[in-house]
Amino acid sequence: QVQLVESGGGLVQPGGSLRLSCAASGIIFSMYDMGWYRQTPGQKRELVAAVTSGGSTDYADSVKGRFTISRDNALNTVYLQMNSLKPEDTAVYYCNAHKVLVTIIPAEYNYWGQGAQVTVSS
Repeated sequence: QVQLVESGGGLVQPGGSLRLSCAASGIIFSMYDMGWYRQTPGQKRELVAAVTSGGSTDYADSVKGRFTISRDNALNTVYLQMNSLKPEDTAVYYCNAHKVLVTIIPAEYNYWGQGAQVTVSS
């Protein structure tokens, strides 16, 4: 079965750094677009950063210049390096793997990690 296992969450002070990791199994990792989403109570889950199978990246405006997404296909792992953290970055962060198969019968594949708590507080 498909598994996305996240690690690296925790408590950090404002201005600090944290790196999240997401190790995937059960998929051909290099063929998937990977992303990080975050969610707080009462809020919709929002896209933080994404990296396509081709290596293109995209970021939410709120994290541009502070967060960096990267992937290591040899390790089937996607990372989110978070620098200059702010209290408003506090959320549960979810790893996502996504692929759309364009063929005679289109198919979509979408998988989620278990979530990692990131708390930015003094």
